[in-house]
Amino acid sequence: MVSRVTDDYLAMVMAGCVAVCEPAFWAGFDRSSPQGFHDYFCQLTDYEPRRAARYHLPHFSWLCINPKEADDLILAREVLALIPSFLTRPNVLGIGEIGLNRNTRNELAILEDHVRLAADHNQLILVHTPHLEDKWKGTRLILDLLRADPRINPARVIIDHVEEHTLRMVLDAGFWAGITLYPDSKCTPARAVDMFETAGTGRLWLNSACDWGQSDPLAVPKAALEMRRRGYPDPVIRNLILEAPRQFLTQSPNFKLNI
Repeated sequence: MVSRVTDDYLAMVMAGCVAVCEPAFWAGFDRSSPQGFHDYFCQLTDYEPRRAARYHLPHFSWLCINPKEADDLILAREVLALIPSFLTRPNVLGIGEIGLNRNTRNELAILEDHVRLAADHNQLILVHTPHLEDKWKGTRLILDLLRADPRINPARVIIDHVEEHTLRMVLDAGFWAGITLYPDSKCTPARAVDMFETAGTGRLWLNSACDWGQSDPLAVPKAALEMRRRGYPDPVIRNLILEAPRQFLTQSPNFKLNI
């Protein structure tokens, strides 16, 4: 939401959204210093929650260096050293979105550092699977790395940006699967409902993407409308849209909703 205007907060509230969970992500350009990330983490944990609160919308965040910027090992590890001091902020849910972008060795090394940090501090994990390179290969590398640390509980990890060819491998491994909705990339609401019809509701959630490019903060409400169009009853829609993510997120003591 740091890339959006306040009208988007108003539109989400009017559409029935009850919370925002914002991952640390790419800024639209590669940042060159740890200070830039420090300021960004302050924005995610201080300014943005106050901006959202003006629209009565709780704002939560995740912290990391995004995999798109993780190929610079020196910078990435300097940024990682900043994160523990922010984990006590009241809106922080965990470590994310970590993962892979081009499936490089450096990205894997920083992913492993992030996973170790999450385990050391008992944090939830949000994982980004690659778009530009082989998603299947990247997802397999991520699952293997996560399973290599015995401290990682799959029920406390969500693997995001799944598609038809990676959804089942994520669920079969015991992790949560996230379907990311975009107007013209990743997954449309209709395609997401098709995937839901294949996979069922267990450990599956939908998320809207809001960023610097073409994206839609109302994509999740639009997916709910697509489900209603297909004849799904309200309890099934509510379970996928609200109860499933709440089940996962309440594993963090910071996630509280008064609804």
